[in-house]
Amino acid sequence: MPHRTVNLHLVSDSTGETLNSIARATLARFEDIRVIHHRWSLVRSRLQLDRVLEGIEHEPGPVLFTLVDRSLRHALEEACARLNLACLSPLDGVMDLLQSTIGATAREKRAAQHVMDADYFRRIDAMHYVLSHDDGQGTAGIAEADVCLVGVSRSSKTPTCFYLANRGIKAANVPIVPGAALPPELESPPCPVVGLHIEVNALIDIRRHRLRLIGAAGVRQDANDYIDHEAVKSEIVAARRLCTARGWPVIDVTRRSIEETAATVLQLMEAWHARRHLAEARTEPSDPAATVLGHPS
Repeated sequence: MPHRTVNLHLVSDSTGETLNSIARATLARFEDIRVIHHRWSLVRSRLQLDRVLEGIEHEPGPVLFTLVDRSLRHALEEACARLNLACLSPLDGVMDLLQSTIGATAREKRAAQHVMDADYFRRIDAMHYVLSHDDGQGTAGIAEADVCLVGVSRSSKTPTCFYLANRGIKAANVPIVPGAALPPELESPPCPVVGLHIEVNALIDIRRHRLRLIGAAGVRQDANDYIDHEAVKSEIVAARRLCTARGWPVIDVTRRSIEETAATVLQLMEAWHARRHLAEARTEPSDPAATVLGHPS
């Protein structure tokens, strides 16, 4: 049972995603603490802030905030001081460091990270791409992909692709199905291909849960290759051997979160492009004029 309950107020003039991420990352390191999150987003006027202050006074607790408007920020800090509550803007230290390093003052612009710029539309485009190329759909479109994930059914390919799409990455995914050939586009893939591996027992548990969700409880689970231990083991081994034979790196997702898997995929993508650029540089003649003259250096 939790030993202590804490009210944590997250006050933002934008969506509050930054504060949510900071709170989640830091609170994960505490045990036996029950934290009640009070999320106050899009706080952009004094009237809205007054409602926040009423909530903080009613259920007091530490306050994390990201407010650009100086008058709102000052009012919040004064109220917290009066209530003897800790109040912190987590981005202040980072902002001070960058301003001193860059030698320029940051603009006072709320929700600057959520503007509808080219990066925003790239993320939306990537989302549409994932929807159109999920689970082996539209394999011809792999030529447009930034990365392709392969793996057995229920190895977290789809959620990883959607997470990558939120980073602006067009991620296709292709299932490795026993007895079925991979699409010809993967014979000479134009993008990095990454395999996702999962342990047998973990995969069987996920698949059984999937069968229950789709109303397949009547299927004899001990006779179904989809969840039969030996059949699943053979399926996983075959998929791993396929990736090894093709030279595709493999990530074990058994105990990884989607975020961790996606972060590793991004690292593998960077390594793939670095190797490709290095190979291209090695094939380029050091003196193009000498090559034209028939005397390569």
